Formats: sequence, C-alpha cells, structure tokens
Amino acid sequence: MGAGTSPAGADPAPAPDPASDPASVSVPGDRGPGERGEQPHEPHEPGEQGESGEQGGATAEEPGAGSTAPRRSRRFPSLTRDTARPEGGGRAASGDAPAPARQWPLLTVLCTAGAGLLIVAADPFAAAFRIGTILIGAALLTGAVLRWAVPSVGMLAVRSRFTDLVTYGLMGTLIVLLALMAQPKPWLDIPVLEDAVHFTIR
Repeated sequence: MGAGTSPAGADPAPAPDPASDPASVSVPGDRGPGERGEQPHEPHEPGEQGESGEQGGATAEEPGAGSTAPRRSRRFPSLTRDTARPEGGGRAASGDAPAPARQWPLLTVLCTAGAGLLIVAADPFAAAFRIGTILIGAALLTGAVLRWAVPSVGMLAVRSRFTDLVTYGLMGTLIVLLALMAQPKPWLDIPVLEDAVHFTIR
C-alpha cells in the first residue's frame, strides 16, 4: 500500500458541517442575483447601444456641447473706450513741423492771456489792471476767431466748432466789458450793465 493511496474498504471523508463552516452559512437578506429577481449584468456587444448612450465604447455627446463660445462680459457694458476727435482738432501745421508750430493757435491764446496776467500781477503803470484784463478777454476773443477761421486748430478745439465759438466769444466779451467798466473812472459807461452789476453785487 503506497503512501498516496487509500485502502479500498476505507470510509470516505465526512462532509463538512455547515454549522462549523462560516463560509457556507447563508446570511439573511444576502441573495444572489437570480434569487433577488434581477437579471445578471451582461456586457453589450461591440455594435449594440446601451441605455447610457454608449455605442461601440464611445460616449455620444450632444452637438455643440464641447464648443467653446466666447463669453460676453456683463461688467461695464457701456464703458467708453475711445472718444472722437472734435471737428477741426487736427494739426494746425504739417506733421514735419515742430511741435510748437503744430499748436500755434493754442500757443497764441495762452501767450496773450499769460501776458495779461503778468501785467495785472506786476502792475507797472496806473491802468495796468484794466489793460491786463482786456488782454485776457482779447485772448479768448482771438481763440473764437481762430476757431471760426482756421480749419484745424489743434488742441484749441475742445468741443464742436459752434460750442467753442459760443464759449470763447461769450467769455471774452464779458471780460472785456467788465474791464472797460471797472471803477474808478470807467472807460465805458453802459447804464443797463452798470445797474445789472450793482444789482448782482448788492
């Protein structure tokens, strides 16, 4: 009798006891797929489409879902990014000319007004205040004339031609009239304006 053979008349090995084998004990509520009434999951065929929209291993996407459309910003929708140059706001001279020559209308007005302010501040003679103030008003009137006569006045153009004409002309005229009517010994006597000035000051 070999070591690996059993005698013919020997009893077979006893069956394992279910109570002693924890692996064979069924847990209540633990049933297989067939016992729960569910069908076991079967893999789809390569050409068959499943419930999740997969066909042949590829996920079907809606058209346009992956496109990146440009998003419009909702912040500051009416932000002004640029302003148009006013009418006649181009160079007063050609581009080859130096910068002072290209802005000669503005420099003319500024130099005249600066000379008037210098005379008023220095007061070198008796009528210095009146002469200096008249120069300041004349500078504004010169700006109005240049704005009307010269097609391109450079930086002297602030708004439209009509608005600049009214602004420069009105302010220059008022300054000149007030300088002529200044006391004592006014050079110009206009009763209506004199009464209006006295009423305003009073």
